[in-house]
Amino acid sequence: MKIAVTYDNGEVFGHFGHTEQFKIYEVENGVIKSAEVVPTNGSGHGALAGFLASRGVDTLICGGIGMGAKNALAEAGIMLFGGVSGDADKAVEELLKGTLSFNSDAACSHHHEHGEGHDCGSHDHGCGGHSCGQ
Repeated sequence: MKIAVTYDNGEVFGHFGHTEQFKIYEVENGVIKSAEVVPTNGSGHGALAGFLASRGVDTLICGGIGMGAKNALAEAGIMLFGGVSGDADKAVEELLKGTLSFNSDAACSHHHEHGEGHDCGSHDHGCGGHSCGQ
């Protein structure tokens, strides 16, 4: 099992599509065997699902995430635990124990303009529900 966490200075980063790095944990028999911080090299939104899949990740812990990215993760077969905040290592340990508090409806809560004449808070799509960053 490989678990990725959106990562910033030891914490779960709050926006999947803007994370600059992931901490990827290798887990065997419910125990963390290794972990490494991997830069995304500027990949954004939907491209990050492919980035994770190419590294064998099957589970993601993150803060906010939009519908387009959720769909891309689902298509890549990556299980999502969104709406998580706090210490990244602790979040993984809680996931392995079955005690992680997450929100399956987590969405990006910011409102910023992408230049296509709409913002991420529009009623019919979330961040990544369009071609931002691709």
